[in-house]
Amino acid sequence: MATRNGVMKLVAGNSNRALAEAIGAYLEIPLAKAVVRRFADMEVFVEIQENVRGKDVFVVQSTSFPANDHLMELLIIIDALRRASARRITAVLPYFGYARQDRKPGPRTPISAKLVANLITRAGADRVLTLDLHAGQIQGFFDIPTDNLYASPVMVRDVKERYQLDKVTVVSPDVGGVVRARGIAKRIDAPLAIVDKRRERPGESEVMNIIGDVEGRICILVDDIVDSGGTLVNAAEALLQQGATEVYAYITHGVLSGGAVSRITASKIKELVITDSIQPTEAVRVSRNIRVLSIATLLGEAIGRTACEESVSSLFD
Repeated sequence: MATRNGVMKLVAGNSNRALAEAIGAYLEIPLAKAVVRRFADMEVFVEIQENVRGKDVFVVQSTSFPANDHLMELLIIIDALRRASARRITAVLPYFGYARQDRKPGPRTPISAKLVANLITRAGADRVLTLDLHAGQIQGFFDIPTDNLYASPVMVRDVKERYQLDKVTVVSPDVGGVVRARGIAKRIDAPLAIVDKRRERPGESEVMNIIGDVEGRICILVDDIVDSGGTLVNAAEALLQQGATEVYAYITHGVLSGGAVSRITASKIKELVITDSIQPTEAVRVSRNIRVLSIATLLGEAIGRTACEESVSSLFD
């Protein structure tokens, strides 16, 4: 694909090759030939097998499980491209790992999101393109241009196609996610409710009460990350106890660690909808109540606009 500043190249690591191929199909360009493999001691080795000198290169790599391996792949790919004289390198992170460590929760703890931002910048990335950051201020952790895309247009389109909107209430599973949930509620002209909960320890949550009227409503939980699934399961039970008829969930990043898939499958959540920002596991693919939405078109359009020096923010107007 020709851009205003030369030819665009798309390089993929091993974290989510299926998504990278789908983005390439949308842009009508093949993935660049590259080898990303391990030595016997699990060191990462990268070789870019075609000329990228003077090219505008986009590296598609989620820093999902195993997060450290995929982060090292990203850094080494960027370094290889820099040493191969790529003109501009954009790190495309559909899921930015370590985003939940965006502040000091206590004394003598790190701000790992800032550290990872520094690593990506020092490796040689010229800009970053990511999706639904856990905290918007993480954009400021990077000393290079950073575009934070939103999955909400994809989700809103799906909601409008599947539900009778006058019966829908959008629900934030915690106070911190109100802005995100309100944005989707506004787009579909639906009321907003909030689950007030208290987290006793990491990975566990206790639902306290529901703020808003959910009786007789179809409730759609909206959040950026589902990890253990405990928050969603507890929220769904509380909503049903308050008279909700059905509970669905739309979450951007399906981390789904440990026994999360089994927990969701056995829960009262009618359907969990996630995006393919993280490559779905086999357990996710065969689950009876988990569905995956593709964000390849959204990312592909943003990449194409970035390459052509066009507005990305206008995607969400």
